[in-house]
Amino acid sequence: MRVAAILLPATVSALAALTGTTVAPLKGGAPVDVGALLAAPTKQCVIFGTYAADFNAIEYAQRARHYLPKMRAKGVDGVSLILNAEPAAAAKACELLGVDADEISVFCDPTGAAGRAFGCSRGWLPDEDALFDSIPLNAYGKLFGMLLGLGAWATLPAVIGGYIGNPFRGQPWIEDAIAQGATAGRWPGKDLVVDLDASGAVSRNAFAELPVVGEWPRRPLELATLRLQNMVGVSLAHWDELKPADEHDNVLTQLG
Repeated sequence: MRVAAILLPATVSALAALTGTTVAPLKGGAPVDVGALLAAPTKQCVIFGTYAADFNAIEYAQRARHYLPKMRAKGVDGVSLILNAEPAAAAKACELLGVDADEISVFCDPTGAAGRAFGCSRGWLPDEDALFDSIPLNAYGKLFGMLLGLGAWATLPAVIGGYIGNPFRGQPWIEDAIAQGATAGRWPGKDLVVDLDASGAVSRNAFAELPVVGEWPRRPLELATLRLQNMVGVSLAHWDELKPADEHDNVLTQLG
């Protein structure tokens, strides 16, 4: 009861801030009020994503795709993914990542208004256009700073964790995402890291063959390989299709 008493005011505050904030369904139709979506009497999973080319948004989509059956088995009635992207960029991301918009409700929020109302961080120096009042600093410069951990302290630990693995906690969505990327023709393709059977299921994972650490629930370099696959085969290869519009480049630094 004590935990509920602590969380309830924050929940009410978030719902109040989101009431009246709308996002556009990728499949078309009337805008959806995010506050009403979260206040629905049914159990909902709502993911406040980032822009479509961002590795966070890509991994959110990959996790949602993998865990959708398990969430449904746990009684989750709907899964929604809000992307800070125009419809064309959101549609391209879904195509590349194998996200079925009939299974996961995808919403477009090019300005990132819903995420900001929910309390997502705006990143490093969101309201500044210069560093030390003298060095011009645009959204791309801020994004570079955030890649080094500025304004996003969890970035470097998350990157390092992708290399060293985890002997205690498994993340099966990683193997599934690598396999989906291989099927879609992205580096490193089939047979190098994973072998797939006729149904598309993984029949061999090279990381599981590593001595000692191959038995870990999350093997070293496995997540790092997926992130390289996502960066090369999704973010960079399709940057022009996935990047935010110039007038909304402030979402480059906004977190999810």
